[in-house]
Amino acid sequence: MCTSIIYTANGQHYFGRNLDLEISFGEHPVITPRNYVFKYRKLPNRKATYAMIGMAIVKDNYPLYFDAANEKGLGIAGLNFDGPCHYFSESAEKDNVAPFELIPYLLSQYTSVEEVKNALKNINLVDISFSEKLQVSPLHWLIADKTGKSIVVESTVSGLHVYDNPVSVLTNNPEFPEQFANLANYINISPAQPENTLIPDANINLYSRGLGTHHLPGGMDSASRFVKVAFVLAHAPKGQNEAKSITNYFHVLHSVEQPKGTDEVRPNSYEYTIYSDGTNLETGTFYYTNYENNQINAIKLEHENVDGEKIINYDLLEKQEIHYQN
Repeated sequence: MCTSIIYTANGQHYFGRNLDLEISFGEHPVITPRNYVFKYRKLPNRKATYAMIGMAIVKDNYPLYFDAANEKGLGIAGLNFDGPCHYFSESAEKDNVAPFELIPYLLSQYTSVEEVKNALKNINLVDISFSEKLQVSPLHWLIADKTGKSIVVESTVSGLHVYDNPVSVLTNNPEFPEQFANLANYINISPAQPENTLIPDANINLYSRGLGTHHLPGGMDSASRFVKVAFVLAHAPKGQNEAKSITNYFHVLHSVEQPKGTDEVRPNSYEYTIYSDGTNLETGTFYYTNYENNQINAIKLEHENVDGEKIINYDLLEKQEIHYQN
């Protein structure tokens, strides 16, 4: 399961996600330059117009992005959507795009949410896997740009759906309209101490701080994480510089991270937050932490030559760095 957000502070927009799985696939930071040629299964090959950076695995010199953002400030994250997800057979009337191609297809040629919404009108997500060893992943997508707008894209048996996202978060099942409607059940959650409306004349002791959040969900399930991260994001402080902003951003994501041993998916197998990442959509700076190393690491897109044709790979820094003061 996963969580994705877009956080806005001081005129900057930070987009990324938690990846929650029970196994790592060797994902690491990857830059795809402007002139890399994407070979599509059902469409003509095309050179990338825009460079992109994000977390991916690379197979047969092809970047399989979990999430990424391009140099124009458009970001996309694919999250597990097992159950409602449905892909289709080829359509002669539309652009047939495999699910693993969607992130590079959009990031390599579009610059904004509005452009993507228009392009999606002609996209058919086809049931094609990358290989026999890498089966089709059931996904839905959070897409955001540096205006702060975001949309959710879901392919179900009733078709390809695009939803405006006023809360700037996404987790997993159920479908986005149900997740959004569920927020009404928590409409009175507040950072402030509650007013006594139960028995106004009784002097009821507020025995603890934080009672305004007493009914805020805290489970590892996707519905609970959706509510909690939406609340934390809505009330997160706005950083006045890059360091404070990205620190606040990661605190939001880490509020719904999954420690090992807390979400059993099969006997003795546990899902956990493998990594958290985020890109400043204005500057193209990519940040990440991972389970073994919660120091924030950064890669600047502008420091690389993005006019090339070859993928640029970075090692995932997994050694914990502890600052000893004595």
